[in-house]
Amino acid sequence: MASFSVEDFVGNGVLKHLLPMLLEDGWDDVPTLKIMNSEAKDAMNMTQQQKDALEIRSYLHDHALLQYGDKLEASGKCLPELLNLSPGDLSSQFGMKRGHLARFMDRTSACADPLLKSYAPLTARKMNSRVSLNNSKFKSYASVSSKKMQTSSSMNYDKPLEQSLADFKIKDGYIFKGIVAAGPAEPRACGCVQPPPVVDSVAPYSVVENISVQKLTPEYKIGMERLVKTKTPPMKASELWRDKPAVILCIRRPGCIMCRAEAHQLYAKKPIFDALGIRLVAVLHEHIESEVKDFWPRYWGGVVLFDRNMEFFKALGGGHLLKDKFISGFVFNPRAIANYKRAKAMEIEQNFKGEGEIKGGLFIVGREKSGIAYQFIERNFGDWAPVAEVIDICSKLQSQ
Repeated sequence: MASFSVEDFVGNGVLKHLLPMLLEDGWDDVPTLKIMNSEAKDAMNMTQQQKDALEIRSYLHDHALLQYGDKLEASGKCLPELLNLSPGDLSSQFGMKRGHLARFMDRTSACADPLLKSYAPLTARKMNSRVSLNNSKFKSYASVSSKKMQTSSSMNYDKPLEQSLADFKIKDGYIFKGIVAAGPAEPRACGCVQPPPVVDSVAPYSVVENISVQKLTPEYKIGMERLVKTKTPPMKASELWRDKPAVILCIRRPGCIMCRAEAHQLYAKKPIFDALGIRLVAVLHEHIESEVKDFWPRYWGGVVLFDRNMEFFKALGGGHLLKDKFISGFVFNPRAIANYKRAKAMEIEQNFKGEGEIKGGLFIVGREKSGIAYQFIERNFGDWAPVAEVIDICSKLQSQ
């Protein structure tokens, strides 16, 4: 799986000496760099060779094939020329393995995100949409659980962003899960094992605002230290959304292949969240330094926090931790196995270090004290919050 480190992404070719300029101009993370448009490339006086290299590396990153970046770039060929080569030529000239050949020639991938290709980074502006309020100001999104959700706003974005958001609108026939969402509660082992129950009401804002968390990593930028060197003092969680809404991703275990896949696919949308004025944060309930190093910034380039008392995870379970056993929760659970196969297709590495039975999830919290706008609960191992729902709700928060 390709890293989110810009240094690893640009490799040792013609893009390497551009790193200082990229940092100075704000192209300091891979998701943003990959959607650089032609005007921005011209503004940096990129040569055609550098433009071709960036296109090649973006394609390889989408297909988890970045290991071939230096060799393909050194060939002097552009991406269309490389894609027109025969499998035999790719194998003999660049040492591409058979399975990697199939993925390279397929033109699609489990982690590709074509909508971002035409998207240009923009300063977020307010969107004239309305959000219902619940007990902490966001009332009953659940009442629309069987309707098509639409953003009824007149957006002041340039065309690329407008098109990007349109691609994430809830489509006809989609069942919106409501403000408290979870995967299906399917019986396991031919009905002999019942899935664990999940809460059906959003956590009160008072439960999350005073949670004590510790910062383990900063948001990734080119050339920065990989981890916070000195132990940072605890901070209140409410600091995370004091000036802008925040997406809080609660990671069950950072070495888990499904958790890494979820973090990767969410952080890959960073340019959209940036334009919407949304902060992205990952939360761990266990601090193993080697695991944090393997997780950040390879799969998640945003801030990583340590929730020592597991309060975010308890909030997902209505006050208690949601846990599941490996046998009943994975081996006898076809949906968890399907989630595993989905992550496996993204060529993600994994390990089995740390506690893996405590379920995670996701919160979207509005700015200041406006409350929790969305809560997703990992009912089955590897469940992801639907990106369409997350972005749809984040876009509506701009009116607050």
